[in-house]
Amino acid sequence: MTAPTGPAEALGAALTAEYAAIWAYGPIGVRLTDAARTAAREAEAAHRRRRDALVVQLSTSGGTVPADRAGYTLPYPVTDRTSALRLAVEVEERTAAFWRAAVAATTGPDRDRALAALVDYAVRATRFRRIAGITPSTVAFPGRPT
Repeated sequence: MTAPTGPAEALGAALTAEYAAIWAYGPIGVRLTDAARTAAREAEAAHRRRRDALVVQLSTSGGTVPADRAGYTLPYPVTDRTSALRLAVEVEERTAAFWRAAVAATTGPDRDRALAALVDYAVRATRFRRIAGITPSTVAFPGRPT
């Protein structure tokens, strides 16, 4: 990911990340049960809310609304609970990275929304790590490339 050159580009990139996150929760959710499936549904719903808000914001401000793609390539096959939870963590971390870039590129209410998204996805990644038994369950700087 390259650093966005301005607020509109940063928000457009975050929207693209939201599209991909929503798509990924399809294969994730079918491999989970009980509380983990509920967490995945809640995560997908959060990504959908942010996507919808960004589409409205960008379209009403005269900005460019990036198009969603028909499909996305997963980084590895999702074949069981373990791989589904691992992907859920990765989805939240990757999406957080785009919102972290938006924090740096925006001001005022846009920055507040970007920070809220970054925090939300960092907390969500931690929850999925805990469900999966992944340690450490947190990272020092959410959204920062490792």
